[in-house]
Amino acid sequence: MCRENPRPCGQHAKNCYGGIMSDKCKELVRAAYNNRIGDMRKLWELYRTDDEASDPDIGNWNEYGLSWDYVEPGTFRDQKRGYFRYQLSWGGPSEEFRFYVDERLQITRCEFWYMDWFDGAKVNVTGKGLDLMREMWGYLLDCECPQEWMRKAQE
Repeated sequence: MCRENPRPCGQHAKNCYGGIMSDKCKELVRAAYNNRIGDMRKLWELYRTDDEASDPDIGNWNEYGLSWDYVEPGTFRDQKRGYFRYQLSWGGPSEEFRFYVDERLQITRCEFWYMDWFDGAKVNVTGKGLDLMREMWGYLLDCECPQEWMRKAQE
């Protein structure tokens, strides 16, 4: 088991995605993405039918992940665009989804990032994964959550 996700993901070796600590993130990012998108799909389906429903292995939608926030342009070196971040784990390794949006806050691009101590790799979220992200994002927009995260970042 890994510390970010207390259930075995079925691909454990020395870390939670089948690699050893010297593996590069680009070799681990696809398995990490597949694991996380599978969890999120399962939890979202449960949440849509009952907002208090939970899975015995991964919990419930409202408790999954660490935080949502807005990362302003220029927060990191060479970062030109702001994005919304859904941070799932933190430390080494860390995982997050990045949502890039247009002026109407509609998703134009979504990425999954796997990072570990000065190394990082991404997967562009496409197909059914992107459909899932857009559905979840629509719900968040209806609640005006992204607007609030943006306001907090600009304070």
